[in-house]
Amino acid sequence: MDCSNGVDIIGQSEVIEIEKVFDINDAGTLNENGNNDQGDAFGTMPVKYGEIYAPMPVERDAVFYNMKHKKRGMALIFNHEYFDVAGLKPRAGTSEDCTNLKKCLGNLDFDVQVFKDLKYQAIEGHIEQASKRDHSDHDCIVVSILSHGEQGIIYAKDTHYKPDVLWSYFTPDRCPTLAGKPKIFFIQACQGDRLDPGVRVVRSETDGNVVASYRIPLQADFLIMYSTVKGYYSWRNTDKGSWFIQVLAKELESRAYNCDLITILTFVNQRVAIDFQSYVPESPIMHEQKQMPCIMSMLTRLVQFTKKC
Repeated sequence: MDCSNGVDIIGQSEVIEIEKVFDINDAGTLNENGNNDQGDAFGTMPVKYGEIYAPMPVERDAVFYNMKHKKRGMALIFNHEYFDVAGLKPRAGTSEDCTNLKKCLGNLDFDVQVFKDLKYQAIEGHIEQASKRDHSDHDCIVVSILSHGEQGIIYAKDTHYKPDVLWSYFTPDRCPTLAGKPKIFFIQACQGDRLDPGVRVVRSETDGNVVASYRIPLQADFLIMYSTVKGYYSWRNTDKGSWFIQVLAKELESRAYNCDLITILTFVNQRVAIDFQSYVPESPIMHEQKQMPCIMSMLTRLVQFTKKC
């Protein structure tokens, strides 16, 4: 769920949580460093995968991702306003978010596709279909979800689902033409129902060699940015849209060709954290409430957008 009224007041929260991912080295087999690495997540032994070969879009030790393909790539926006799930209120203001995000990504030369109020099976279907596309001529892919949620889940129109389905289809074993390319996810959703009153701060005045091939983790080259940190609300204005998407669109518009993406998203963090607050009269702690977006980066290079001809 997410929080809103005409002046940014609590409504319902929007939540996401990623599950832990474990190593996949073959149990009992020495790795390249001579170590006997074994998986330990959830008490599950690792699984040995077959050898997978994918195109190498950039040199091994390159600082920047290759953003000079013929096309920028796909951008999928799943916008949810109305729900069939009991207790979920309409998300007033999300249309403004969707419009701003679509315009912003379109200006960056993405092939933007918007899907409104889809049921879970339809969402998964579009994600799977996108993963089976040939992205050889694409720089990257962007997926954005605007929806309600609760701890560990996001809501489709008809039910909830775990967010890892969004990126699980794009690992290089399942989508080899995006191997070594940025896979970017923006999630506008709460990660819990806690409020963040913030704290007042006071300033005090005082006087390698390139090789033909190399192995990358399945989880490499993902960037996932949440509108808020785990356990907390995400705020949305019913007229202007969510704090996070408002700022994200503005920062991308103004800085996309001058700064790398992590730098841009750091400015998004700054602006949401400092410029916005909500007045909550019924809060037992403090009336003013804040929000802190969260960047989860598995990127291995810098993302620097370049203008397409």
